[in-house]
Amino acid sequence: MTQLVRVTEQPGVEVSLASVAGEVDASNADEVGVRLRALLTNHHRALVIDLSETTYLDSAGLNLLFALADELDHRQQRLHLVVPDGSPIARMVVLVGLDTVVPLHLTRDAALRHVG
Repeated sequence: MTQLVRVTEQPGVEVSLASVAGEVDASNADEVGVRLRALLTNHHRALVIDLSETTYLDSAGLNLLFALADELDHRQQRLHLVVPDGSPIARMVVLVGLDTVVPLHLTRDAALRHVG
């Protein structure tokens, strides 16, 4: 993983959780995607990605999230994102319409309650 981003994984039985801290851009979006996709099996219902510590998402990072949502939808699974109010990426997520495709939650606990 590059020095720009850190992905912390918490695999689960039905729901897996990943935290992404730092910057996701064209230099590391593919690698981040590989790490996130590796958390899922056909037995999972959802993947929750906590973006509370994500400080930057460029178009490659946003495209990764749209692609993950689409892939999971085709597998009858759901992607959920944790994006706190006032976070550096909250406005961008809304501007590009990601909030219309993926459920957003203010906290990790809220996301896990929703999918649980």
